[in-house]
Amino acid sequence: MSGFAGFFDAEESLTDEKYLWMALARRMAQRLSHRGPDGRGAHVSSRCAVAHVQRSVPGAEYGAQPMTCTENGRTATIVWDGELCNADELRTALSSRGCSLETHCDAEIALKSYLCFGPACAERMNGVFAFAVDDVQRESLLLCRDRFGAKPLFYTFSGGRLVFASEIKALFEYPGVRPRLGRTGICEIFGIGPARTPGCGVYKSIKELLPGHTAVFSREGFSPRPYFKLEAHPYTEDYDATVQRVRALLEDIASRQLDGAVPLAAAFSGGTASAAIAALAAMRQTAGGGLPLDAYASAYDDTPPAAEALPGIRQHTLHFDAERMADTLTDAVIARDLPGMAGLDGSALCLFREIRKRHAAALCGIGADAAFAGWPWLFKRHPAGLFPWSSAPLLLAGLLRPELAADLQVEDYVRERRCEMTDAAPVLRGESAENRRFRENSFLSLYGFMGAQLECLDRYSMYSGLEVRTPYTDYRLIEYLFNAPRDIRAPQGRINGLFYDACRGLLPDEVFGGERNQGAAVSAACSPQYTRAVRERLTDVLRDPEQPIHRLISADAARRLLREKSDRPWFGVQAAEAQLSAYLLQINLWLNRYKVKIDL
Repeated sequence: MSGFAGFFDAEESLTDEKYLWMALARRMAQRLSHRGPDGRGAHVSSRCAVAHVQRSVPGAEYGAQPMTCTENGRTATIVWDGELCNADELRTALSSRGCSLETHCDAEIALKSYLCFGPACAERMNGVFAFAVDDVQRESLLLCRDRFGAKPLFYTFSGGRLVFASEIKALFEYPGVRPRLGRTGICEIFGIGPARTPGCGVYKSIKELLPGHTAVFSREGFSPRPYFKLEAHPYTEDYDATVQRVRALLEDIASRQLDGAVPLAAAFSGGTASAAIAALAAMRQTAGGGLPLDAYASAYDDTPPAAEALPGIRQHTLHFDAERMADTLTDAVIARDLPGMAGLDGSALCLFREIRKRHAAALCGIGADAAFAGWPWLFKRHPAGLFPWSSAPLLLAGLLRPELAADLQVEDYVRERRCEMTDAAPVLRGESAENRRFRENSFLSLYGFMGAQLECLDRYSMYSGLEVRTPYTDYRLIEYLFNAPRDIRAPQGRINGLFYDACRGLLPDEVFGGERNQGAAVSAACSPQYTRAVRERLTDVLRDPEQPIHRLISADAARRLLREKSDRPWFGVQAAEAQLSAYLLQINLWLNRYKVKIDL
């Protein structure tokens, strides 16, 4: 667990006022103290000022950061956030080039990899990470982010300087960078939210480095480049071979991520994906007489989680008070710097905080639906120009003040963003229309819906002081299955059928027999008590004309929406009634807390 912030000036030296710039970098990183209260450091070179915070996890080795190394006459400094899953392979590759390592920490491996391979080092890495490297000799800064964006990295430009940070809140400590909401931001919040267009920071002039990209900043300018892209290839393996390869991949992923030096728990959603990875972890942890794995789930009813009776697993089902979950919506906004996943924020934060009382790290099942096509909307035809996970498109846009809605044309904005993402999706010539649509929906959901899941997971877990790992986002698994057609990933129309068959023996057969459990966290967030709590709070906001959300929405339109009770999903699989109320409440909390200026 860690975070970093800093800035780079390609034209003017920072040397003369070194301690002033170091103090500024430290103030920026101080806003990230929840990501790392145990260790802090700062560094200033002639071009770059950076600061870093980190939390120590028992059993893991961390080097002091920022970390500076010299190799073959070149000196560079790194700030790193994340974890490598192929550290041993990278050590071997570095050793073969005569590069020595003084520690076993990932930051040194990444820095030495940069000094040996340059920006192409990213292609060799497997894991979740974001980092920045100040290259002294080349007077350049490298930014890098993992393939699917599990770790965050935002940036903006101010006075010719590149300002960057793990979270947006740290950027606001830099002079002149303020929370402003323009036309694009409003369209994102009311047309695409709770997701975001990849690369868009919602706030005016703030962007994020795209997943699978590096960017170099120097006198020559700012140059982002992809180092990873999903590609379309003909799929040649039969079903049985696919099952065997998937099982082998899952076991290898588990061996890499289930580090025996760090005691793990499982954050259990109630579905089979988190149960399967919990079972793999339990097998490893209990081998040789180890203690059972603690698995935690949140719920409001008596629905038994899939891991309830698994050997080697000690199940903890936690019941959170509806008012407590509603109270955490403010914390969720602070954690994300934006309105969040609304319906899941309260239960996720409460769950992570309870796990953190006994554990420093946990596993979860996010990514399995992307890899194994577990989302039901992947198999459906959707209206042109709309995202597949939104079954009630532009519902929020209909709440905007009429003059604002007419000016912004949110529907056109959403259609343009959808077309841009669709154009980026790889195409296989000769593919059937059905499989092409399935591939397109998979691509959009991977970078759109899963991107939102990973973002919220990172912010809420970091805010709670918990490291959460996502084994199913290993790029080798997603890359392999991306080209598997729908009849492989969902044989005989069985959603998650491939996943079930690959996990035979890990879970009791009866777990696979019923309909897919959408998860205890979803259930807890959609309880009648929680729905009532957030509706009451939103009603109070709508009655108060001084609340900032009235600058954007029509209170009458919002009241009409509240009167329409519905169980239909709005974003993903969550019921619209609870989620919409919570999301609108969060928009108001966000505008209030961040003093967001509307700047059209």
